[in-house]
Amino acid sequence: MGNRLSKIYTRTGDDGSTGLGDGTRTGKDSARVNAYGTVDELNSTIGMVLACELPAPVRELLTQVQHDLFDLGGELCIPGMAMVQDADVERLERELDTLNEPLPALKDFILPGGGMAAATCHLARTVCRRAERDAVALSRAESVRSEAIRYLNRLSDLLFVIARVLARASGHGEVLWQHERRKR
Repeated sequence: MGNRLSKIYTRTGDDGSTGLGDGTRTGKDSARVNAYGTVDELNSTIGMVLACELPAPVRELLTQVQHDLFDLGGELCIPGMAMVQDADVERLERELDTLNEPLPALKDFILPGGGMAAATCHLARTVCRRAERDAVALSRAESVRSEAIRYLNRLSDLLFVIARVLARASGHGEVLWQHERRKR
């Protein structure tokens, strides 16, 4: 393991810059910092989901995702680093298929809700979509591996399905969008 922080503040960022994992400095508002910062926010949001009562398999899956996101943040923080692999994306796809198979087919859009765990998972899904957009924006200017973007894309789908599972498990059920609620 690398250096441990014995002092949390360094004052080196007081000028609006921050150090990347390779030692270079960049602005705190750079696309790279924004991308890995949003991945960090996503990881924290998944931590909020984990603070809820969850079925054990979902808890284990989301804990693994948190580890993956820490790796992904490191990859985005260190230009040229490769941490997320095709196998990670494929694992998410397998989990997605397993969790989605018993759910009824969707005929309507689902509103965020369905109990605290499901609603928080929907929040994590939206943060994941933003992390994906930020990674894509970074890729327009600098190199970002396709595996990183695919991982975020697949994770947002997985979080949607997990939210559906949690809404049903909690007894709250899914909140369906009532598109015909307004008479024209």
